[in-house]
Amino acid sequence: IVPIGEWVLRTACAQNQAWHAAGFGQLKMSVNLSVRQFQHPHIVSDIATILKETGLDPQFLELEVTETTLMQNIEMARPILIGLQEMGIHLALDDFGTGYSSLGYLKQLPFHTLKIDRSFIHDLEDNSPDMAIVSAVIALGSGLDLRVIAEGVETQYQLDLLSSLNCQQMQGYLFAAPLKALDATKFLLEHSLSLTDDSEAEG
Repeated sequence: IVPIGEWVLRTACAQNQAWHAAGFGQLKMSVNLSVRQFQHPHIVSDIATILKETGLDPQFLELEVTETTLMQNIEMARPILIGLQEMGIHLALDDFGTGYSSLGYLKQLPFHTLKIDRSFIHDLEDNSPDMAIVSAVIALGSGLDLRVIAEGVETQYQLDLLSSLNCQQMQGYLFAAPLKALDATKFLLEHSLSLTDDSEAEG
């Protein structure tokens, strides 16, 4: 699992560097870390090596860690996250709301982004419990100066509800299905006029 994860990360960083060279200079690549990867004793130095070899500036890499991964060993996680942050890498807490993490850890750990799990988005309805939860997470993120991203947005109705809650970033099939690198490049070219300085690709 660790070698595969390392290959994915290296490929993603190399691809993002290629996109930067092609003129998409502000594109950030987001990559999930598996439990095994995150617990690897040399994870920080291995990632530093990958960034050096691919030439990607750390600020254009975001690593996603799930709540479940985080809570397996919070004391082990803290120095790893701090080490990655000190390199300039952005950190996202993925699948937020599905684990058992204490909200207190959010102010102690160097996350930049909260990603609302798709399970709360799938059945999103006005005045529903999911709506209340999503609203609370967005408010929490805003209060902690964290970027909030809603995952699994598939319909215009979901987009409209999330927009009404001031959720400014979303991902899902409404915008694009997962794409191979060549197709993603075509997508970027077709949508280059609408890309913002904080555009993000999922690795």
